[in-house]
Amino acid sequence: MSTEREPSAYDELRGEGWTRLLAAARRRLERTGGALDGDIGLTGPSEAERRTVIGITGRYRPETARRLAVPIRDLDGYLYDRYGTGLLQTLGRLHGSLRDLPAERADEESRRDQALKSVRSSRLAGQGWFAAWLERIAADGTLTRLVRRGDAPLLDAAARVLERLCGDGDRCTGSSARSSAVLPLPVLAEWATGDTKALVPGTPLEQLVLRALAQRVGDGRAVPRDRAGRRALWESAGAIADDLASQVLVLNIGARGDTVVCDWLRDAAGFGIPFRLTLHQLATDPVVPAARTIFVCENPAVLRAAAGELQDTGAALVCTEGVPSAACHKLLGDAVHAGARLHWRADFDWAGLRITADAVARHGAVPWRMTGADYTAALDEGESTPLAGPPAASPWDPELALAMEESGSTVMEERLLPALLSDLARPVFSQ
Repeated sequence: MSTEREPSAYDELRGEGWTRLLAAARRRLERTGGALDGDIGLTGPSEAERRTVIGITGRYRPETARRLAVPIRDLDGYLYDRYGTGLLQTLGRLHGSLRDLPAERADEESRRDQALKSVRSSRLAGQGWFAAWLERIAADGTLTRLVRRGDAPLLDAAARVLERLCGDGDRCTGSSARSSAVLPLPVLAEWATGDTKALVPGTPLEQLVLRALAQRVGDGRAVPRDRAGRRALWESAGAIADDLASQVLVLNIGARGDTVVCDWLRDAAGFGIPFRLTLHQLATDPVVPAARTIFVCENPAVLRAAAGELQDTGAALVCTEGVPSAACHKLLGDAVHAGARLHWRADFDWAGLRITADAVARHGAVPWRMTGADYTAALDEGESTPLAGPPAASPWDPELALAMEESGSTVMEERLLPALLSDLARPVFSQ
């Protein structure tokens, strides 16, 4: 490839007197779309720059001048008279074509608008969390970065993933939640993009979707940095990143069936020993819990106390350890399908209300000591930490949410431990 040699006359323009001046002119023209109006200035000019400006403008500038201004049109005329090329052509020959920043910004804005218009056609667009997610990625520069990298289609891909997970509305359940199935991330990624690795940790699509799921949770938190937190966020929507890491802690569940896992559960129940099940075990070796009534708590301290005091005489108990995992939903969904009834509770905080409300909607669970009266009685028994995050509703007992909002205090379920153990010790329980 050959290039045309620049005239030797241009060598002067590479000297000290011209370098900063032409760079300032280039910035000004790129910023204004090539408009030859206004001035450019040099602050703290050198002697060579001062002489250059005098030559261009034909006006004397003293050595004490701290700033020199040059009209763009004067510079354009000077270059044309001296070299036969105006400012735009001269800059192009010296350092390549100028950018048209206003046109670039207009094109970028058009592509941003088109990307938003496309994703707003999603059937989830009417959901508050979805709209808030879009607003945040448009405001914090994420959308602009996607557009500049040519990755704007990832926004539509993220919407497809979210539709698959949350197509039923505000509550993400996964495409097969009613049958207690879960959706592996590689399968979800291949369906949405054709690439099974599109949702592996660290990819732009994974980050987009997790930001939306964190927004859906409703507590304003950021996407967790740790692997366990990100896995839990996926599982809250019915997707599974690791079927071995997804676990559920149980006590006295028992099982019907002749599989290895069923044998383990029966042995553990016979001795009153807590037992952990993985999603992999539940998916490959189906388990039908033998218990017809299953209690569900949030904190391992409750299950540990039940194992220590009641051993194998206590009722069947499942611990969610916070937000229920995919393994937890799988086990309890299968139990309900087989005719079991769930009595469910969580901490008296906003997250606990959301967990319980989801259990009622998803599994038909009955809230267990989760009334306004239970909260008020426990609140009077000790100090509490302040409630954090946005409030949640308690549809099974509206007075509970009202009492919590009024007091502004949390109550961890360990404070109810004597009453909970009493319930678990009964052969028959009704609430």
